[in-house]
Amino acid sequence: MTEQFKGKVALITGGGSGIGRATALAFSKEGAKVVIGDVMSEDGEETVALIRQSGGEAFFSNSDISKSAEVESLMNTAVSRYGRLDFACNNAGIEGETVLLADSSEENWDKTMDINLKGVWRCLKYEIRQMLQQGGGAIVNIASTMGLVAHKGIVPYVASKHGVIGLTKAAALDYADANIRINAVCPGVTRTKIIERTTTEFPEVMEQLNAATPMGRICQPEEIANAVVWLCSDNSSFITGHSLTVDGGFTVQ
Repeated sequence: MTEQFKGKVALITGGGSGIGRATALAFSKEGAKVVIGDVMSEDGEETVALIRQSGGEAFFSNSDISKSAEVESLMNTAVSRYGRLDFACNNAGIEGETVLLADSSEENWDKTMDINLKGVWRCLKYEIRQMLQQGGGAIVNIASTMGLVAHKGIVPYVASKHGVIGLTKAAALDYADANIRINAVCPGVTRTKIIERTTTEFPEVMEQLNAATPMGRICQPEEIANAVVWLCSDNSSFITGHSLTVDGGFTVQ
C-alpha cells in the first residue's frame, strides 16, 4: 500500500467483479477507504473481503443505479460511514441484448439506457452534491470503445456509451470551476466473467478478439483500474472532460 490516497474515500459502482473489483482494489492499494456498490451482494462482499485481507478498509452496500432512492442512499451511507467522498468510479452497467435494431425490443432499449446512461447521471448528481460541500473531488465514468465507434447488433449499448462520453464532457464543464474533475475511461474488450464464459465455451472467440487488437491481446481489468486511479490522482490535475481510451490500439485502426 502507498500513501497517495491516505485519508481519502473512493466509491465504486459495480465493484463486485471485473473492472469494478480491480478498481476497488487499486484504490485500496493507494491507501483509500473504499465503498463498494453493486446489485450482486455476494460479489460485493467478496471484493470487500479481498481488500480487508490486504490490509485495506472497505464496506459494501447493495444498490441498484436504476433507482434514484438507492443511489442517494448509497451516497448517504458512504458519507455517514467515512465522512466524505473524494473519488468515484461510475462503472456499473449492462450489455443488453445482441440483436439487430429492427428486431430489438423497446424494453431492451429502455433498460440499457436507464442503467448505462441515466444510471451514470444519477450517480453524478449525488456524488457532485457531496463534493461541492467538501470543495472538490474527482469522478471517472466507465464508457467503452463502443462510445467511440460501433458494432453490429448492440445499438442500445453503443448509444448509451456514446451518451456517457457526452455526459462526461457536459458535466465536466458544469463543475470545472468548482474543483471537481470529471473524466471517462473507454475500455476495449476486457477479461471479465462474461468474456471468460464466452471464450471458454467458444475458444475461437478469444483468438478473434486477440487478432482484432493491434497489441495482440485483450485488456486486463487492472489496466483499466490503473487508468481510473491516474485520472483521480494529482498527476492528472489539469485534465477534465477527457475520455481516455485503453484498448490496445483497437480504435485507431
